[in-house]
Amino acid sequence: MSDAIRHVTIRGRVQGVGYRAFVDDEARSHDLEGWVRNRRDGSVEAVFAGPAGAVTAMIEQCRRGPYSARVDAVQDGVAGPDMLKLRRAGERFSVLPTV
Repeated sequence: MSDAIRHVTIRGRVQGVGYRAFVDDEARSHDLEGWVRNRRDGSVEAVFAGPAGAVTAMIEQCRRGPYSARVDAVQDGVAGPDMLKLRRAGERFSVLPTV
């Protein structure tokens, strides 16, 4: 079971700049479970699950983003294990379609 599960929304210039690929790579490097997706309002939404320290480090990476992004705000809160059900079957971390 994961020590921490966090639901994160990132706002700014975060679509069309490789932000989801950045999050996917970083989450996998931290060995986290979860998912990331674009939202039609221009934000990016993600769920991260794993050891608390790794989840905190991942949220800090979200604040930085890739070089081509401009992160204006990162909102995060506690999420339940039900949020992990959105992942693709058999994957620890997924890039999901836009909602």
